[in-house]
Amino acid sequence: MSPSSSPSPRVGRLAVLVVGLCWLAVLFDGLDMFIYGSVLPHMLEQKTLGITPDQAGDLGSYATFGMLVGALTAGTVADRIGRKKLMVACVTLFSLASGLCALAGSVGVFGLGRTLAGIGLGGLLPTAISMVSDYAPRGRVALTIGMLMTAHHAGGILSAYVALWVVEPLGWRAAFWVCVLPLLFVPVLVKFLPESLSFLVAKNRTEEAGKLASRYEVELPATTSDRPAPADRWNSLLNLFRGGEWAQTVLYWLASFGGLLLVYGVATWLPTLMRSQGYNLGSALTFVVLFNLGGIVGMLVAGRASDRFGAPRISAIWFALTAAGVFLLSVHMPLALTFTVVFLTGVFLNSAQTMIYATVSIRSHPENRATAVGWTSGMGRFGAVFGPWLGGQLLAAGNGDWGFTAFALAGLSSMVFIGIAALRGSRPMTRGGTDQELIGAR
Repeated sequence: MSPSSSPSPRVGRLAVLVVGLCWLAVLFDGLDMFIYGSVLPHMLEQKTLGITPDQAGDLGSYATFGMLVGALTAGTVADRIGRKKLMVACVTLFSLASGLCALAGSVGVFGLGRTLAGIGLGGLLPTAISMVSDYAPRGRVALTIGMLMTAHHAGGILSAYVALWVVEPLGWRAAFWVCVLPLLFVPVLVKFLPESLSFLVAKNRTEEAGKLASRYEVELPATTSDRPAPADRWNSLLNLFRGGEWAQTVLYWLASFGGLLLVYGVATWLPTLMRSQGYNLGSALTFVVLFNLGGIVGMLVAGRASDRFGAPRISAIWFALTAAGVFLLSVHMPLALTFTVVFLTGVFLNSAQTMIYATVSIRSHPENRATAVGWTSGMGRFGAVFGPWLGGQLLAAGNGDWGFTAFALAGLSSMVFIGIAALRGSRPMTRGGTDQELIGAR
Protein backbone atom coordinates (compact mmCIF):
# COMPACT_ATOMS: atom_id res chain seq x y z
CA MET A 1 0.00 0.00 0.00
CA SER A 2 1.47 3.36 -0.99
CA PRO A 3 1.54 6.25 1.48
CA SER A 4 -1.03 8.12 -0.54
CA SER A 5 -3.53 5.31 -0.82
CA SER A 6 -6.55 5.11 1.41
CA PRO A 7 -6.93 2.33 3.94
CA SER A 8 -9.15 -0.54 2.89
CA PRO A 9 -12.55 -1.03 4.61
CA ARG A 10 -11.06 -3.94 6.54
CA VAL A 11 -8.22 -1.78 7.83
CA GLY A 12 -10.82 0.76 8.90
CA ARG A 13 -12.78 -1.90 10.77
CA LEU A 14 -9.68 -3.12 12.56
CA ALA A 15 -8.81 0.44 13.57
CA VAL A 16 -12.36 0.97 14.84
CA LEU A 17 -12.20 -2.27 16.84
CA VAL A 18 -8.88 -1.40 18.49
CA VAL A 19 -9.71 2.25 19.14
CA GLY A 20 -13.18 1.34 20.40
CA LEU A 21 -11.95 -1.21 22.93
CA CYS A 22 -9.12 1.04 24.06
CA TRP A 23 -11.60 3.92 24.34
CA LEU A 24 -13.78 1.93 26.75
CA ALA A 25 -10.74 0.91 28.82
CA VAL A 26 -9.62 4.55 29.08
CA LEU A 27 -13.20 5.57 29.98
CA PHE A 28 -12.97 3.35 33.05
CA ASP A 29 -9.49 4.74 33.71
CA GLY A 30 -10.94 8.27 33.75
CA LEU A 31 -13.83 7.27 36.01
CA ASP A 32 -11.46 5.74 38.54
CA MET A 33 -9.05 8.68 38.34
CA PHE A 34 -11.63 11.45 38.78
CA ILE A 35 -13.92 9.72 41.29
CA TYR A 36 -11.72 10.69 44.23
CA GLY A 37 -11.85 14.40 43.38
CA SER A 38 -15.61 14.20 42.81
CA VAL A 39 -16.40 12.61 46.19
CA LEU A 40 -13.68 14.49 48.11
CA PRO A 41 -15.86 17.50 49.11
CA HIS A 42 -18.37 15.05 50.65
CA MET A 43 -15.62 13.08 52.41
CA LEU A 44 -14.11 16.25 53.90
CA GLU A 45 -17.52 17.55 54.98
CA GLN A 46 -18.41 14.25 56.66
CA LYS A 47 -14.86 13.85 58.07
CA THR A 48 -14.76 10.40 56.48
CA LEU A 49 -12.07 8.18 58.04
CA GLY A 50 -10.93 11.32 59.87
CA ILE A 51 -9.48 12.83 56.67
CA THR A 52 -8.17 16.41 56.91
CA PRO A 53 -7.39 18.68 53.90
CA ASP A 54 -3.65 18.02 54.07
CA GLN A 55 -4.27 14.26 54.37
CA ALA A 56 -6.64 14.50 51.41
CA GLY A 57 -3.81 16.00 49.36
CA ASP A 58 -1.53 13.17 50.43
CA LEU A 59 -4.14 10.59 49.39
CA GLY A 60 -4.44 12.24 46.00
CA SER A 61 -0.67 12.00 45.65
CA TYR A 62 -0.72 8.29 46.56
CA ALA A 63 -2.75 7.55 43.44
CA THR A 64 -0.51 9.65 41.25
CA PHE A 65 2.59 8.05 42.77
CA GLY A 66 1.12 4.69 41.81
CA MET A 67 0.54 6.07 38.33
CA LEU A 68 4.21 7.08 38.20
CA VAL A 69 5.26 3.52 39.01
CA GLY A 70 2.76 2.11 36.52
CA ALA A 71 3.79 4.45 33.72
CA LEU A 72 7.53 3.91 34.24
CA THR A 73 7.25 0.13 34.23
CA ALA A 74 4.40 -0.37 31.76
CA GLY A 75 6.25 0.87 28.70
CA THR A 76 9.15 -1.54 29.00
CA VAL A 77 6.85 -4.39 30.09
CA ALA A 78 4.50 -3.77 27.13
CA ASP A 79 7.44 -3.82 24.73
CA ARG A 80 8.41 -7.21 26.18
CA ILE A 81 5.17 -9.13 26.87
CA GLY A 82 2.67 -7.35 24.62
CA ARG A 83 0.24 -4.47 24.94
CA LYS A 84 -2.90 -6.60 25.10
CA LYS A 85 -1.79 -8.59 28.16
CA LEU A 86 -0.72 -5.43 29.95
CA MET A 87 -4.00 -3.64 29.24
CA VAL A 88 -5.95 -6.59 30.65
CA ALA A 89 -3.75 -6.61 33.76
CA CYS A 90 -4.11 -2.86 34.30
CA VAL A 91 -7.93 -2.84 34.05
CA THR A 92 -8.10 -5.77 36.47
CA LEU A 93 -5.77 -4.09 38.96
CA PHE A 94 -7.43 -0.69 39.20
CA SER A 95 -10.90 -2.29 39.40
CA LEU A 96 -9.94 -4.56 42.30
CA ALA A 97 -8.11 -1.70 44.02
CA SER A 98 -11.31 0.38 43.94
CA GLY A 99 -12.99 -2.45 45.80
CA LEU A 100 -10.29 -2.18 48.46
CA CYS A 101 -11.04 1.56 48.77
CA ALA A 102 -14.74 0.79 49.17
CA LEU A 103 -13.97 -1.65 52.01
CA ALA A 104 -11.38 0.57 53.71
CA GLY A 105 -11.81 1.16 57.44
CA SER A 106 -8.82 3.46 57.83
CA VAL A 107 -6.89 6.13 55.94
CA GLY A 108 -3.97 3.70 55.53
CA VAL A 109 -6.04 1.03 53.79
CA PHE A 110 -7.75 3.63 51.63
CA GLY A 111 -4.37 5.04 50.65
CA LEU A 112 -3.11 1.56 49.76
CA GLY A 113 -6.13 1.07 47.52
CA ARG A 114 -5.55 4.38 45.75
CA THR A 115 -1.86 3.55 45.27
CA LEU A 116 -2.63 0.17 43.71
CA ALA A 117 -5.32 1.74 41.55
CA GLY A 118 -2.78 4.33 40.42
CA ILE A 119 -0.38 1.62 39.24
CA GLY A 120 -3.08 0.20 37.01
CA LEU A 121 -4.23 3.63 35.83
CA GLY A 122 -0.69 4.76 35.05
CA GLY A 123 0.11 1.58 33.14
CA LEU A 124 -3.04 1.60 31.02
CA LEU A 125 -2.77 5.03 29.42
CA PRO A 126 0.63 4.81 27.67
CA THR A 127 -0.15 1.23 26.65
CA ALA A 128 -3.46 2.22 25.06
CA ILE A 129 -1.79 5.16 23.30
CA SER A 130 0.86 2.84 21.86
CA MET A 131 -1.81 0.35 20.76
CA VAL A 132 -3.94 2.87 18.87
CA SER A 133 -0.81 4.41 17.35
CA ASP A 134 -0.12 1.04 15.72
CA TYR A 135 -3.53 0.92 14.04
CA ALA A 136 -4.19 4.62 13.41
CA PRO A 137 -4.78 5.65 9.76
CA ARG A 138 -1.68 7.06 8.10
CA GLY A 139 -1.25 10.76 8.88
CA ARG A 140 -3.97 10.70 11.56
CA VAL A 141 -2.00 9.50 14.58
CA ALA A 142 -2.43 12.65 16.69
CA LEU A 143 -6.15 12.84 15.88
CA THR A 144 -6.61 9.17 16.79
CA ILE A 145 -4.80 9.66 20.11
CA GLY A 146 -6.95 12.73 20.73
CA MET A 147 -10.09 10.65 20.09
CA LEU A 148 -8.81 8.01 22.51
CA MET A 149 -8.23 10.61 25.21
CA THR A 150 -11.79 11.89 24.97
CA ALA A 151 -12.60 8.71 26.89
CA HIS A 152 -10.55 9.89 29.86
CA HIS A 153 -12.69 13.01 30.12
CA ALA A 154 -15.91 11.13 29.50
CA GLY A 155 -14.88 9.13 32.57
CA GLY A 156 -14.42 12.39 34.46
CA ILE A 157 -17.93 13.48 33.51
CA LEU A 158 -19.26 10.09 34.58
CA SER A 159 -17.50 10.45 37.94
CA ALA A 160 -19.33 13.71 38.64
CA TYR A 161 -22.70 12.10 37.96
CA VAL A 162 -21.79 9.07 40.06
CA ALA A 163 -21.02 11.47 42.91
CA LEU A 164 -24.32 13.31 42.41
CA TRP A 165 -26.54 10.25 42.07
CA VAL A 166 -24.84 7.69 44.33
CA VAL A 167 -22.98 9.42 47.16
CA GLU A 168 -25.88 11.32 48.70
CA PRO A 169 -28.28 8.36 49.08
CA LEU A 170 -25.76 5.53 49.48
CA GLY A 171 -22.52 7.11 50.78
CA TRP A 172 -19.02 7.52 49.38
CA ARG A 173 -18.26 3.80 49.44
CA ALA A 174 -20.90 3.14 46.80
CA ALA A 175 -19.03 5.40 44.37
CA PHE A 176 -15.95 3.21 44.64
CA TRP A 177 -18.04 0.06 44.22
CA VAL A 178 -19.19 1.49 40.90
CA CYS A 179 -15.51 1.66 39.92
CA VAL A 180 -15.24 -2.12 40.40
CA LEU A 181 -17.67 -2.74 37.51
CA PRO A 182 -14.95 -2.52 34.79
CA LEU A 183 -14.00 -6.06 35.83
CA LEU A 184 -16.94 -7.13 33.65
CA PHE A 185 -15.12 -5.60 30.67
CA VAL A 186 -11.97 -7.70 31.12
CA PRO A 187 -13.34 -10.80 29.29
CA VAL A 188 -14.31 -8.56 26.38
CA LEU A 189 -10.73 -7.29 26.10
CA VAL A 190 -9.37 -10.84 26.31
CA LYS A 191 -11.65 -12.10 23.54
CA PHE A 192 -11.75 -9.24 21.04
CA LEU A 193 -8.67 -6.99 21.44
CA PRO A 194 -5.94 -8.01 18.95
CA GLU A 195 -2.27 -7.80 19.84
CA SER A 196 -0.10 -5.15 18.23
CA LEU A 197 1.14 -6.40 14.85
CA SER A 198 4.40 -4.46 15.17
CA PHE A 199 5.00 -6.10 18.57
CA LEU A 200 4.41 -9.58 17.15
CA VAL A 201 6.74 -8.96 14.21
CA ALA A 202 9.40 -7.44 16.48
CA LYS A 203 9.26 -10.58 18.66
CA ASN A 204 9.55 -12.84 15.58
CA ARG A 205 6.08 -14.23 16.22
CA THR A 206 5.47 -14.04 12.49
CA GLU A 207 3.06 -16.96 12.29
CA GLU A 208 0.75 -15.41 14.89
CA ALA A 209 1.06 -12.02 13.19
CA GLY A 210 0.29 -13.59 9.82
CA LYS A 211 -2.87 -15.24 11.13
CA LEU A 212 -4.07 -11.96 12.65
CA ALA A 213 -3.28 -10.04 9.46
CA SER A 214 -5.06 -12.67 7.35
CA ARG A 215 -8.12 -12.61 9.60
CA TYR A 216 -8.60 -8.86 9.11
CA GLU A 217 -7.09 -8.75 5.57
CA VAL A 218 -4.42 -6.22 6.50
CA GLU A 219 -0.75 -6.00 5.60
CA LEU A 220 1.97 -6.97 8.02
CA PRO A 221 4.33 -4.19 9.16
CA ALA A 222 7.45 -3.80 7.04
CA THR A 223 10.52 -5.77 8.13
CA THR A 224 13.22 -4.00 6.15
CA SER A 225 16.87 -4.55 6.98
CA ASP A 226 17.39 -0.98 8.14
CA ARG A 227 14.99 -1.43 11.03
CA PRO A 228 16.83 -1.99 14.31
CA ALA A 229 16.63 -5.33 16.08
CA PRO A 230 14.16 -5.42 18.96
CA ALA A 231 15.77 -3.56 21.83
CA ASP A 232 15.99 -5.10 25.23
CA ARG A 233 14.63 -3.36 28.29
CA TRP A 234 17.61 -1.10 28.93
CA ASN A 235 18.46 -0.44 25.30
CA SER A 236 14.91 0.81 24.77
CA LEU A 237 15.53 3.42 27.44
CA LEU A 238 19.08 4.24 26.35
CA ASN A 239 17.86 4.83 22.79
CA LEU A 240 16.03 7.90 24.12
CA PHE A 241 19.40 9.51 24.94
CA ARG A 242 21.67 8.40 22.12
CA GLY A 243 23.03 10.91 19.64
CA GLY A 244 21.28 14.24 19.87
CA GLU A 245 18.03 12.75 21.15
CA TRP A 246 18.77 13.40 24.84
CA ALA A 247 17.84 17.10 24.57
CA GLN A 248 14.42 16.38 23.06
CA THR A 249 13.81 13.64 25.63
CA VAL A 250 14.62 15.96 28.55
CA LEU A 251 12.44 18.75 27.12
CA TYR A 252 9.48 16.39 26.79
CA TRP A 253 10.00 15.07 30.31
CA LEU A 254 10.09 18.58 31.79
CA ALA A 255 7.04 19.68 29.82
CA SER A 256 5.21 16.54 30.97
CA PHE A 257 6.14 17.25 34.61
CA GLY A 258 4.51 20.70 34.54
CA GLY A 259 1.58 19.50 32.47
CA LEU A 260 0.66 16.62 34.76
CA LEU A 261 1.18 18.74 37.87
CA LEU A 262 -1.44 21.02 36.38
CA VAL A 263 -3.77 18.26 35.15
CA TYR A 264 -3.88 16.25 38.37
CA GLY A 265 -3.72 19.25 40.68
CA VAL A 266 -6.80 20.71 39.01
CA ALA A 267 -8.53 17.31 38.66
CA THR A 268 -8.14 16.58 42.38
CA TRP A 269 -8.90 20.02 43.80
CA LEU A 270 -11.22 21.82 41.35
CA PRO A 271 -14.51 20.95 43.15
CA THR A 272 -13.03 21.64 46.60
CA LEU A 273 -11.33 24.90 45.58
CA MET A 274 -14.52 26.15 43.96
CA ARG A 275 -16.49 25.28 47.09
CA SER A 276 -13.96 27.23 49.14
CA GLN A 277 -14.85 30.24 46.99
CA GLY A 278 -18.52 29.98 47.98
CA TYR A 279 -20.03 27.74 45.30
CA ASN A 280 -22.34 24.93 46.45
CA LEU A 281 -21.59 21.24 45.85
CA GLY A 282 -23.89 20.99 42.83
CA SER A 283 -22.15 23.91 41.12
CA ALA A 284 -18.73 22.54 42.07
CA LEU A 285 -19.52 19.20 40.40
CA THR A 286 -20.94 21.06 37.39
CA PHE A 287 -17.46 22.55 37.03
CA VAL A 288 -16.10 18.99 36.79
CA VAL A 289 -18.57 18.18 34.00
CA LEU A 290 -17.77 21.37 32.07
CA PHE A 291 -14.02 20.88 32.57
CA ASN A 292 -14.20 17.40 31.07
CA LEU A 293 -16.60 18.39 28.30
CA GLY A 294 -14.00 20.98 27.37
CA GLY A 295 -11.40 18.23 27.46
CA ILE A 296 -13.37 16.17 24.93
CA VAL A 297 -13.74 19.13 22.56
CA GLY A 298 -10.10 20.04 23.04
CA MET A 299 -8.85 16.54 22.21
CA LEU A 300 -10.65 16.54 18.86
CA VAL A 301 -9.62 20.09 17.96
CA ALA A 302 -6.02 19.71 19.12
CA GLY A 303 -5.60 16.32 17.44
CA ARG A 304 -6.70 17.66 14.06
CA ALA A 305 -4.65 20.85 14.44
CA SER A 306 -1.57 18.87 15.52
CA ASP A 307 -1.77 16.60 12.48
CA ARG A 308 -1.72 19.75 10.34
CA PHE A 309 0.59 22.16 12.20
CA GLY A 310 2.63 19.90 14.48
CA ALA A 311 1.86 18.62 17.96
CA PRO A 312 4.68 20.53 19.78
CA ARG A 313 3.50 23.90 18.44
CA ILE A 314 -0.15 23.24 19.31
CA SER A 315 0.82 22.00 22.77
CA ALA A 316 2.81 25.18 23.51
CA ILE A 317 -0.06 27.46 22.46
CA TRP A 318 -2.56 25.38 24.41
CA PHE A 319 -0.44 25.54 27.60
CA ALA A 320 -0.26 29.34 27.34
CA LEU A 321 -4.05 29.57 27.05
CA THR A 322 -4.44 27.08 29.90
CA ALA A 323 -2.27 29.18 32.24
CA ALA A 324 -4.44 32.22 31.52
CA GLY A 325 -7.66 30.28 32.19
CA VAL A 326 -6.45 28.69 35.43
CA PHE A 327 -5.27 32.05 36.73
CA LEU A 328 -8.69 33.60 35.99
CA LEU A 329 -10.33 30.95 38.19
CA SER A 330 -8.71 32.62 41.21
CA VAL A 331 -10.90 35.67 40.49
CA HIS A 332 -14.49 35.49 41.73
CA MET A 333 -16.62 36.11 38.62
CA PRO A 334 -20.33 35.81 37.80
CA LEU A 335 -21.35 32.15 37.67
CA ALA A 336 -22.01 32.08 33.91
CA LEU A 337 -18.60 33.57 33.17
CA THR A 338 -16.93 31.14 35.56
CA PHE A 339 -18.64 28.23 33.77
CA THR A 340 -17.27 29.54 30.46
CA VAL A 341 -13.71 29.90 31.80
CA VAL A 342 -13.80 26.39 33.30
CA PHE A 343 -14.99 24.93 29.98
CA LEU A 344 -12.32 26.73 27.95
CA THR A 345 -9.63 25.79 30.47
CA GLY A 346 -10.67 22.16 30.02
CA VAL A 347 -10.45 22.56 26.23
CA PHE A 348 -6.83 23.64 26.36
CA LEU A 349 -5.39 21.98 29.48
CA ASN A 350 -6.11 18.32 28.85
CA SER A 351 -5.26 18.29 25.15
CA ALA A 352 -2.03 20.26 25.71
CA GLN A 353 -0.63 17.38 27.76
CA THR A 354 -1.94 14.75 25.38
CA MET A 355 -0.21 16.38 22.42
CA ILE A 356 3.10 15.84 24.26
CA TYR A 357 2.31 12.11 24.18
CA ALA A 358 1.28 12.38 20.53
CA THR A 359 4.59 14.02 19.65
CA VAL A 360 6.61 11.32 21.39
CA SER A 361 4.49 8.54 19.88
CA ILE A 362 4.76 9.86 16.32
CA ARG A 363 8.52 10.38 16.52
CA SER A 364 9.33 7.05 18.15
CA HIS A 365 10.16 3.83 16.33
CA PRO A 366 7.36 1.23 16.72
CA GLU A 367 9.53 -1.21 18.71
CA ASN A 368 10.51 1.57 21.14
CA ARG A 369 7.26 3.53 21.15
CA ALA A 370 5.74 2.17 24.38
CA THR A 371 9.00 2.81 26.24
CA ALA A 372 9.25 6.40 24.94
CA VAL A 373 5.62 7.26 25.75
CA GLY A 374 5.74 5.38 29.05
CA TRP A 375 8.82 7.20 30.31
CA THR A 376 7.54 10.58 29.17
CA SER A 377 4.33 9.89 31.04
CA GLY A 378 6.26 8.43 33.98
CA MET A 379 8.56 11.42 34.41
CA GLY A 380 5.50 13.64 34.26
CA ARG A 381 3.99 11.62 37.09
CA PHE A 382 6.42 13.26 39.48
CA GLY A 383 4.45 16.43 38.72
CA ALA A 384 1.21 14.49 39.11
CA VAL A 385 2.34 13.42 42.60
CA PHE A 386 3.34 16.95 43.53
CA GLY A 387 0.19 18.70 42.24
CA PRO A 388 -2.43 17.14 44.58
CA TRP A 389 -0.04 17.43 47.55
CA LEU A 390 0.58 21.12 46.77
CA GLY A 391 -3.14 21.85 46.52
CA GLY A 392 -3.76 20.17 49.87
CA GLN A 393 -1.02 22.13 51.60
CA LEU A 394 -2.26 25.45 50.24
CA LEU A 395 -5.87 24.69 51.17
CA ALA A 396 -4.91 23.53 54.67
CA ALA A 397 -3.03 26.83 55.15
CA GLY A 398 -6.08 28.82 54.03
CA ASN A 399 -4.44 29.88 50.76
CA GLY A 400 -6.78 28.20 48.30
CA ASP A 401 -6.60 31.11 45.84
CA TRP A 402 -2.85 30.59 45.53
CA GLY A 403 -3.54 27.07 44.29
CA PHE A 404 -4.82 28.43 40.98
CA THR A 405 -1.77 30.71 40.67
CA ALA A 406 0.65 27.86 41.35
CA PHE A 407 -1.08 25.67 38.76
CA ALA A 408 -0.98 28.52 36.21
CA LEU A 409 2.80 28.86 36.69
CA ALA A 410 3.17 25.14 36.01
CA GLY A 411 1.33 25.65 32.73
CA LEU A 412 3.68 28.45 31.73
CA SER A 413 6.73 26.28 32.44
CA SER A 414 5.37 23.52 30.20
CA MET A 415 4.71 26.08 27.48
CA VAL A 416 8.38 27.10 27.59
CA PHE A 417 9.77 23.55 27.46
CA ILE A 418 7.51 22.24 24.71
CA GLY A 419 8.00 25.52 22.85
CA ILE A 420 11.76 25.01 22.83
CA ALA A 421 11.19 21.46 21.58
CA ALA A 422 9.05 22.85 18.74
CA LEU A 423 11.74 25.37 17.77
CA ARG A 424 14.34 22.60 17.62
CA GLY A 425 12.56 21.26 14.55
CA SER A 426 10.46 18.26 13.60
CA ARG A 427 13.05 15.51 13.21
CA PRO A 428 12.13 12.14 14.77
CA MET A 429 13.24 11.26 18.28
CA THR A 430 14.70 7.96 17.15
CA ARG A 431 17.40 7.30 14.61
CA GLY A 432 16.59 6.95 10.94
CA GLY A 433 13.61 8.01 8.88
CA THR A 434 11.13 10.83 8.81
CA ASP A 435 7.99 11.10 10.88
CA GLN A 436 5.93 9.70 8.03
CA GLU A 437 8.37 6.81 7.56
CA LEU A 438 8.13 5.98 11.24
CA ILE A 439 4.35 6.10 11.12
CA GLY A 440 4.33 3.96 8.01
CA ALA A 441 6.70 1.41 9.54
CA ARG A 442 3.95 -0.12 11.66
